[in-house]
Amino acid sequence: MIFERALRRELMSTAGAVFTTLFTIILTVMLIKILGQAAGGQVNSQDVLALIGFQALNYMPIILILTGFISVLLVVTRSYQDSEMVVWFACGLSLTRWIKPVLRFGWPIILLTGILSFVATPWANQQSAQFRERFEKREDIARVSPGKFQESATANRIFFVEGISGDASKVKNVFVNTFRDGKNSIVVAKEGEMEVDKDGEKFVVMSQGRRYDGVPTQPDFQMVEFERYGLLVGGQSQAAAGEKSVRALQSWDLLMQNTSFSRGEMLWRLALPLMALTLILLAIPLSFVNPRAGRSIGLLVALLLFVVYSNTVSVFQSSVGQNRISFMLGWWPPHLVVALIVVGLFFWRLKVNSRYHPAVLWSGMRRALTLKRRS
Repeated sequence: MIFERALRRELMSTAGAVFTTLFTIILTVMLIKILGQAAGGQVNSQDVLALIGFQALNYMPIILILTGFISVLLVVTRSYQDSEMVVWFACGLSLTRWIKPVLRFGWPIILLTGILSFVATPWANQQSAQFRERFEKREDIARVSPGKFQESATANRIFFVEGISGDASKVKNVFVNTFRDGKNSIVVAKEGEMEVDKDGEKFVVMSQGRRYDGVPTQPDFQMVEFERYGLLVGGQSQAAAGEKSVRALQSWDLLMQNTSFSRGEMLWRLALPLMALTLILLAIPLSFVNPRAGRSIGLLVALLLFVVYSNTVSVFQSSVGQNRISFMLGWWPPHLVVALIVVGLFFWRLKVNSRYHPAVLWSGMRRALTLKRRS
């Protein structure tokens, strides 16, 4: 019990440090990415914090899996480096005695990973998709960031406004470049605002400006000054037809949908808690290091195994999603291979560490004494 309590405290403190480090790295990367999207007009700047929260929730299962794996790996590796494992084996205790306390430490991580995978992550993806879809449905002129050129949803019109006054539909110092049917049209105006006519069509109504049609060196070039000019804002992105993205569907809806893409997504959600379990167990026999050597090589090998494991699951998910293999044939092979690796490593480590068993040591001492007496 003393050993288990000490081990649990060490695992929890190590897990806290590992989780903080991984979460900080992921949060920094997401912050840079989403701020870049907001600066480019791809997402609403007011939704940045919410989108970061949703993305952090989306990556949380992977962070938890790595936290459990790396924490067990570091703690057991330290025991090898400090020669505590030699004492452990010399006392007649087996490496398998580490499984119970490690699983007691890891079961909350496995359980939380399953909850995030089946419940929280789909909700976060759904909310993130709604935020982005709501922004995509906004008028082109309302999506423009002041002082920055912005392409319209139909990719045939470029907006530039110097500033926004009042609500987001009123702008000043407007520049609009439209390319249609092989012709270029440029409109500049002092002011502009969004209006909706009786038919529901949206117009950018600009005042005190000029319109340039054609190329200045060509005879069909035209320049028109206007006091009031309405520009139809067409081709706005509509709600996507058909079903929602499978990543944003709840697990029960995936089961009811029963398509190849839903089965592939279900395979991934099921794989995450299984990965958490197998990797925590894999870390115990994988943690062996020579006390005279560093532990960086072992950590790199462990991370490489995690990458290979995760990518293999992704390959099987893609195969199920593309209907190349069935769900029943695709969900278990990667986990079975890793489970066999865990069992094989345990048997190998038990065989190697058996030389530290007291009976083996006493037998060796007896043979040494016998040879000494004979000599």
